[in-house]
Amino acid sequence: MTLRVGTLPLNAIRISLIVFVFTLCALAAKQFTMPHPNPARSYPAHDEHPTEHVTIAVDPYDTTAKEDPVFSVNYIEHGFYPMHFIVTNDGSGVVSLINMKVELVTHNRTKIQPASNDDVFRRLTNLKRPGPRTLPIPIPSTRARGGIPKEAYDELGQAQFAAKAVEPHNTQSGFYFFDISGISNPLAGAHLYVTGVKDDNGNELMYFEIPLEKYLSAPPAP
Repeated sequence: MTLRVGTLPLNAIRISLIVFVFTLCALAAKQFTMPHPNPARSYPAHDEHPTEHVTIAVDPYDTTAKEDPVFSVNYIEHGFYPMHFIVTNDGSGVVSLINMKVELVTHNRTKIQPASNDDVFRRLTNLKRPGPRTLPIPIPSTRARGGIPKEAYDELGQAQFAAKAVEPHNTQSGFYFFDISGISNPLAGAHLYVTGVKDDNGNELMYFEIPLEKYLSAPPAP
């Protein structure tokens, strides 16, 4: 005999509660956490300006195995490379990034600007949407605008590089997403160019040129 509480069978309530708990756990597990940045010079692909005391590095997340522990969405499958961008200031003055521009230039001189959130969102609308829910108790929604999964919407906003300055003896980091759809071996022979970085007197530093071959030829991280 099935006991009833109100109008619902007790077994149904138990199942609903179990599903509810597992849903909350799944959502919590997908919360984005920015990888802790090491000093920029410790990454294989970097450009150091010793006299200006600034180093910029990039760490491409170019494999699913590298991407999965950090992101809830496989951006590579949707034609984007997430690239962890790191700026270290070893000087005594503030480094301004307000006018900074970043550009990926492939081996055949194709120039790629970082994708905006809207660029990524348009691509992500092709993600499979969850089916209708018929549980007797409400659970947190996993959708955001346009049918994009909420975890993807939230993590993209948190992941994008947003620092406007780097304090003395400090490091700032975040991700840029580059649209590499239709490009074979986008990192081979490619360079990342960074301009518009200024010192605390407003003087623009020499441009940074980061060869991605340094990343590809580096031994695997332990």
